[in-house]
Amino acid sequence: AAALPSAGRSYGSQAKEEEELRVRYLDDEHKGIVVLGLNRSHAKNALSKNLVKMMSKAVDALKSDKKVRTVVFRSEVPGIFCAGADLKERAKMHSSEVSSFVSRARATINELANLPVPTIAAIDGTALGGGLELALACDIRVAASSAKMGLVETKLAIIPGAGGTQRLPRTIGVSLAKELIFSARIVDGEEAKSIGLISHVVEQNEAGDAAYRRALALAREFLPQGPVAMRVAKLAINQGMEVDLVTGLAIEEACYAQTIPTKDRIEGLLAFKEKRPPRYKGE
Repeated sequence: AAALPSAGRSYGSQAKEEEELRVRYLDDEHKGIVVLGLNRSHAKNALSKNLVKMMSKAVDALKSDKKVRTVVFRSEVPGIFCAGADLKERAKMHSSEVSSFVSRARATINELANLPVPTIAAIDGTALGGGLELALACDIRVAASSAKMGLVETKLAIIPGAGGTQRLPRTIGVSLAKELIFSARIVDGEEAKSIGLISHVVEQNEAGDAAYRRALALAREFLPQGPVAMRVAKLAINQGMEVDLVTGLAIEEACYAQTIPTKDRIEGLLAFKEKRPPRYKGE
């Protein structure tokens, strides 16, 4: 565990101390994993116009980078994942600006959800409102048992506006999602695991990055697999979940066909025959 990349170490030229979003391309045994780190300590990583702009720019660059195999979204601020929208900034906005900001935030979170590679949210602290919506847009969520999560917008007489009303019921079921949104209830990591909100729960460590370390270990399980197959599998699952089973099976068939002519598939079959690990380059 001590060898895992930590928040204090810099990976790649894009990591800068002053940035509110740190983009890290990991090296060595973690090569292919990109870490997006929220870094607005003074505002509990609240989603500001600038932070949303940086997230959109980073996601746009990642979606066309064939070297990226998995993206881990985390916080580099101890004890907090994301407190949601920056309400202090929003209070200074005109009503028309608020609508524009929410639309931009929603679009950016949708862009994250549509990244062609696996995405993992490492929740080592509090994830409220837009912060949880951000995590819900990731394929997999890992949290520390001490983490706190909830869609609390109804306390402010509004509703989740960046996908929460749609992704939460798709994740934990309609009735329970309604209960959590109607009550603005906050759950810890253990309860989040029990209701299916997260996939893995871990005890927090002294460094405060237990969920991040678990996310990295999970991401490393993805690295040996065929890059094209991973992208197509995600596409098949995402599209198939929105339609009936018959249509979903047709989508799977079409997606499977995309893997047949690839060099990845040939290398995978050859490696199996020769009883060695495959050496994928991606296409």
